[in-house]
Amino acid sequence: MFTAGAESLLQQAREIQAEELRKFCSRVSKLLREEDLGPDAIDCLRRLFLIVSATKYNRRLDKTCVDLLQATLCLPACPEPLQVLCAAILREMSPSDSVTLSCDHTHNTRQLSLVASILLAQGDRREEVRTVAQHVLRALESRQPEGPSLRHLLPVMSKVMGLSPGALQEDQTTLLSKRLTDWLRYASVQQGLPHSGGFFSTSRARQPGPITEVDGAVATDFFTVLSTGHHFTEDQWLNVQAFSMLRAWLLHSGPEGPGAPDADDKSELEGSTLSVISATSTTGRLLPPRERLREVAFEYCQRLIEQSTRRALRKGDSDLQKACLVEAVLVLDVLCRQDPSFLYRTLSCLKALHGRLSGDPACVRVLLPLARFFLTHGEAAAVDSEAVYQHLFTRVPAELFHSPMLAFEFVQFCRDNLHLFGGNLSILTLSFPNLFKFLAWNSPALTAEFVALLPALVDASTAVEMLHALLDLPCLTAALDLQLRSWPAASERPLWDTSLRNPSCLEAFRDPQLQGLVQHLLRSKASGTTQRLAPLHQLLQPMASCARVAQCAEAVPTLLHAFFSAVTQVASGALTNQLVLLLLERSDSLYRVPQFEARVHRVLSAQFLALCKLKPSLVVELARDLLEFLGSVNDVHGRASMVTSVVWAIGEYLSVTYDRRCTVEQINKFFEALEALLFEVTQSRPSAALPQCPPQVVTVLMTTLTKLASRSQDLIPRCLGLGGLSPGASSPHGEEGTEAIRTRATELLNLLKMPSVAQFVLTPSPEVCSPRYHRDVNTALPLALRTVSRLVEKEAGLLPG
Repeated sequence: MFTAGAESLLQQAREIQAEELRKFCSRVSKLLREEDLGPDAIDCLRRLFLIVSATKYNRRLDKTCVDLLQATLCLPACPEPLQVLCAAILREMSPSDSVTLSCDHTHNTRQLSLVASILLAQGDRREEVRTVAQHVLRALESRQPEGPSLRHLLPVMSKVMGLSPGALQEDQTTLLSKRLTDWLRYASVQQGLPHSGGFFSTSRARQPGPITEVDGAVATDFFTVLSTGHHFTEDQWLNVQAFSMLRAWLLHSGPEGPGAPDADDKSELEGSTLSVISATSTTGRLLPPRERLREVAFEYCQRLIEQSTRRALRKGDSDLQKACLVEAVLVLDVLCRQDPSFLYRTLSCLKALHGRLSGDPACVRVLLPLARFFLTHGEAAAVDSEAVYQHLFTRVPAELFHSPMLAFEFVQFCRDNLHLFGGNLSILTLSFPNLFKFLAWNSPALTAEFVALLPALVDASTAVEMLHALLDLPCLTAALDLQLRSWPAASERPLWDTSLRNPSCLEAFRDPQLQGLVQHLLRSKASGTTQRLAPLHQLLQPMASCARVAQCAEAVPTLLHAFFSAVTQVASGALTNQLVLLLLERSDSLYRVPQFEARVHRVLSAQFLALCKLKPSLVVELARDLLEFLGSVNDVHGRASMVTSVVWAIGEYLSVTYDRRCTVEQINKFFEALEALLFEVTQSRPSAALPQCPPQVVTVLMTTLTKLASRSQDLIPRCLGLGGLSPGASSPHGEEGTEAIRTRATELLNLLKMPSVAQFVLTPSPEVCSPRYHRDVNTALPLALRTVSRLVEKEAGLLPG
């Protein structure tokens, strides 16, 4: 979030019109033509950068101004702040035909890095990426110790690798591997000199001392990113940058080609031939540049792991230790995949590291790359990794669900490594209650991630329990909030929650009589059972207005769509029936968050119809349950969408066309239930406690009754008698709703006067429903309907009965 002042400046920058911008560009151009580029030029360039970067679309600058920006950037003696601003403005404009820069016009590595960043932003329209790579590599070939700084070029090289991995030739790859090896292993172990100058500087200034470890001890091994000091030398800065791009470079320059063994072949090698190879270091023999780089990378990572055991004196160094551990484990994973001989030199170290970190909540993010390592290599190295997974999926989400960064990384870990779980995928699917804790607490940020992850989590054995969990997700958010408050060190307590004014809610949460339901809601693994949480819904009702609970409730409809899209791929007939029963049951048992019930009912009703279409026979199979649902509806207005879908499905699928087991007795029972429901909704008067029934429910009820009567003609007289239920002039449905009900009633009564035609229209055969029947002008259904209408309008003597 920006401050009020920053927001005001951004708003002003966005509102500047083209004419104002043209005048300002003229002013900038005038300043850039002056010989002395002073503070005024810097101030104007800052303003211009704000203008071009404040909007999502590209601002068009005068060509003269753009040319002067490029010329100023390439001046040999241009002040560095001006160069940085010119480059930033030109990058914001890219890609642009007005940019005509070339790396040939640069005079030092700093200038080259700025020009290269602009050319790379152009999008490789003129092979800029390859050109930049050639110039950067020529600069990197320089080995003069007093030459220009190479620090600015490694980030450019890293960007080149990402944009165009094939831009480097074999000899260039070898060259860069050699340079990275030197920077990683042979950086100076003495601190750098402070910047000289000033009145008090003397020739007898203190000589720099050795580098130190994070705990203050003098370093006795080579320099790494975890080494500390007051000042750093050029090669030490290059050491840090080399490590930052090491993993990407190893992946880029790894073994390729048809002669390299694939992953399966390597697994066999890991488990057989290499199991008897000595795990000694290979530094004693000459190695090709790429293999030498891997060996040095392995030593570097081992050194980082050793340095991480030291107690850091500063919090910043402690955080850096954790970040370096994550990267070191990821690099070791790449090394073991590229060269299996590293595996047996790595396993004991990482086993010990996991044992040391598994009990430290502050280091939990390091456990994710460790788990990935054991997922990748555990089987080949005959390591039982189940304990690693169990700890990761059981304790971590339950205790640290409130960490947003960990939540995102954990879900990303699950998504990125689905292919590695293999036979252990059940660990992931059974742990969905714990994973949902991340989702419940961080739903806005993780909704898209879980939409992508749900297809892997959905399993036929846990689908019903998972659907219950999704519907109870806002309730879980409220329970987690209270659980966090009840912990002794509730440092993560969200102070903005209105439930702070409801301490009784927290006290009731600890009630022993409700602990069974609370433990079920907060379970860490799928239990295979479900429980009605209505008592918890009532207990947690004061939390329903909390912002976090409301945010979670907004995500549930999206997650439900993703769930049903996945479950239909694995659902059997029995599971489909179970899901339908669950929809009927839960439509009246939801946590009452504002607007949550209406949104979820819309999804449930749509999915109910989709399941019925997938398996039409379920209407007959679940006839008793559907009749109970119709008889228990006491709030048609609150469940209008669900009631409408159920009634429509009965009228559509309760037919021998879809299930030969359908009997006249069943049709009669449904007719009686729907008749009673129609009478109830049309005769009851709306009140504050009982709002009026939507007209859509009335019209669907009338249509379904007519359909059932057309299939059991003994019901036609009773259905014709329902015409008296049409709303009168004082109907509460409003003028439009009343007219729609009357029109539908008239149409249906006219159809029932010709039973055979009614059955043809309301229960068409599969042939009639085929597309050809509707395209053929001689047999199309609209033609049949027009014919029926003309017959109905004629004298009554032509009609049967």
